[in-house]
Amino acid sequence: MKRVFAVLAFLCVLAAGQYIIVAKLAIRHEMLSLFDASRQRPISVDIAVRRDYETKANLGLWRLPVAIISNGNTVKATEYSFLANVLAARGYLVASIQQDLPSDPPLMTHVGQKYVGRREVYMRCEANIVFVLNTLKGRQQNADYDHITLVGHSNGGDVSMYVAQQHPELVSKVITLDNLRVPFVVSDRMKILSFRSKDPHFLTDPGVLPTPEEAKARGIDIVNTGAQHTEMSDRGPDSVKENIQATLDRFLRDSASSALAPADTTSPMIMNPGDY
Repeated sequence: MKRVFAVLAFLCVLAAGQYIIVAKLAIRHEMLSLFDASRQRPISVDIAVRRDYETKANLGLWRLPVAIISNGNTVKATEYSFLANVLAARGYLVASIQQDLPSDPPLMTHVGQKYVGRREVYMRCEANIVFVLNTLKGRQQNADYDHITLVGHSNGGDVSMYVAQQHPELVSKVITLDNLRVPFVVSDRMKILSFRSKDPHFLTDPGVLPTPEEAKARGIDIVNTGAQHTEMSDRGPDSVKENIQATLDRFLRDSASSALAPADTTSPMIMNPGDY
């Protein structure tokens, strides 16, 4: 058994090393400083795309799938490179949006209100995403803007779920890292993967997670990482990031064929995401 765990650990490290190499040599990063004149709001976006896939798209030989990453509260959009690199390595055009500004009101919790009173925040972030997508359409025409993937951590995960609810016709995948407020979308046409923490200071609101029956019926995958809520960004330890990377890569590879096992949200689907 120890040998099995050692081999799995080695494979996780190897996979993570591959992403580091790809990120340094093959992935192009670009920071866009946009401005939504209709709302008088600046929006910064970190773009990540593999150079070879971008070249194929520019030649009309490839349509880049599109992924939008939304940051958690007080975390920078640039602090999710461990996710952006996996997506870009798989051929995605990745846009990490800085959803909050220092001038924004602090994120408040109003117990008893829907989404604990954060609907206006989600609507603002939804408008950011729509604006960025429209901007990208003018910059990269050979991308698939009709089947986008939404990714988010904490409040950014709630934003992703909220936008998926509002625009189900545009969203094909939702990937969250410990979203706590917005209930999961229950849809046959979306693949959902969610990484959950084990953190007594960040508890998921009742009704957010699907029931085991819903998860099984809809192919929703829940991964209990055992990590802390605040570790799910570039700030977290390498072991957490590497396990999430390996699991995310498998999800992206297999989601088209629906090869993943359905989740049971009452217990960890995967004790160690590296085994996924």
